[in-house]
Amino acid sequence: MRVLSVDPEHPDPAQIEKAADAIRTGGLVAFPTETVYGLGADAMNGDAVARIFAAKGRPAWNPVIVHVANIADARLLAAQWPDDASVLSQSLWPGPVTLVLQKAPQVPDIVSAGLPNVGIRIPAHPVALALLEAAGRPIAAPSANRFSEVSPTTAAHVIRSLGDRVDTVLDGGPSGVGIESTVIDLTGDVPCVLRPGMVSRDRIELLLGREVDYRRSDDLESAADGRAQASPGTAARHYAPRAEVWLFESVDIESLQAALSSRLDDDTNNSLRVRALLIHTRDGAIAGRMERRRMPATPELYARELYRELHDADDAGVVLLLIELPPRHDVWIAVHDRLTRASR
Repeated sequence: MRVLSVDPEHPDPAQIEKAADAIRTGGLVAFPTETVYGLGADAMNGDAVARIFAAKGRPAWNPVIVHVANIADARLLAAQWPDDASVLSQSLWPGPVTLVLQKAPQVPDIVSAGLPNVGIRIPAHPVALALLEAAGRPIAAPSANRFSEVSPTTAAHVIRSLGDRVDTVLDGGPSGVGIESTVIDLTGDVPCVLRPGMVSRDRIELLLGREVDYRRSDDLESAADGRAQASPGTAARHYAPRAEVWLFESVDIESLQAALSSRLDDDTNNSLRVRALLIHTRDGAIAGRMERRRMPATPELYARELYRELHDADDAGVVLLLIELPPRHDVWIAVHDRLTRASR
């Protein structure tokens, strides 16, 4: 593996060209996007995309998103380009939104898990865009980590998770958004959000001028039997740290305290390392031997910090992670989705 450090705003063309050459020759390149770091390969090279699945231990039923440099390139990957795609791409790209469209015949089936649709987006990160321009081809790129584990928001996270499974890592500093893109399916009569992200359904409805469906976590088909999924990131357990995660709300403090006290009483050699991520609950409200950290009170800042905190907990050897749930408002729905999957 080689690690190439680049300025996140003004990446060195020579360094970018090294990574682009790796893409063109079938290699794997981890690179920053505004959401998380992606593990990229030439999307039109099925063998190269297969290396992504092998490196991550990713099941074949989980499709990967294709990143492109511009709308013209996106249209080449789609068999149809509906009016909704024009509206959303012109308004939200580059940005953390993936459009699911009917795929063109030249898109390898491995990219879409054998389904007739493909997820496409233009990332809003100078390094990612420079790589796409230099490579001259679309790049398939799920998050650059082992499957079901916490997504990486720094190059160090990528290296710890994948090591020499990656040929080249472009280190462009931390990702700014912090969680994965909103995925919206435009192949049906009614647009449908398959995975929530920091671009909300309300904003999408405002742009389209009509209602948009939303598939809640409990409505998603189980992938346990290997059925292909319409969107990545919809497995029941996903984005998960090694630590055991307990989610709680402030109204649950009494029952949480009882369960925690029992767990700590059983830890006779004081080896259980506990950490609490709090948002509203005061530090002293939960008694017991633990570290306490305060999370941001806005969804944008919380999302930016979430995966970093999960990685840090694992690096510190935390065994039990208590996470206070943020408010149950629509603006927090993407954060709730990630926390729910991380705790299963």
